[in-house]
Amino acid sequence: MVRYILKQIKISSSRAYGKWFAKNVVEETIDLDGLAGHMSSHNSVYSKGVIKGLLTDMIGCIKELLLEGKNVKIDDLAIFSLGIKNKLTADTEEAFAVTKNIEGVKLRARATGELMSKSLKLEATLRRARYVDGKLTTDGSQNTGPTQENSTPNPGNDNVNTGGGNQGEGGQNDGGSTGGGGGQN
Repeated sequence: MVRYILKQIKISSSRAYGKWFAKNVVEETIDLDGLAGHMSSHNSVYSKGVIKGLLTDMIGCIKELLLEGKNVKIDDLAIFSLGIKNKLTADTEEAFAVTKNIEGVKLRARATGELMSKSLKLEATLRRARYVDGKLTTDGSQNTGPTQENSTPNPGNDNVNTGGGNQGEGGQNDGGSTGGGGGQN
């Protein structure tokens, strides 16, 4: 389940100033050790240590290949590539200098397969959350599976399955972009 809170755009120069948008709540960040433990708990014949070693080696190899000018595609995860962060443009080709015009490189990751937005949309269940006295709480009762929102608006029910889940029903798009909006925490 993906929990979200509502935020108001407070950037006065934004076309969406004063409007509200949903922002996902990050519950926890899992590190490599935690990921290896999680993977091992899925009835794996491999121990947490073996999995962590393989993942650590994979990360090092991805970095090595990227620095050789290659992209690395891991099916159903992402295509990893490098991009250049430019500082300034040069008026002519002769005037271009790496130290003057390039700030550095950046890692890019483009989702593929099962992690692409259209695939995640079919599986994600959203639940509205709020901060009450500094603690994150979830509205309503716990969802036990995919839900469908009534066609009639119901302000008290902000729990929506954005897709058909296991039942093959048509999805509903209750998300969308905020047009570059932001907000303050």
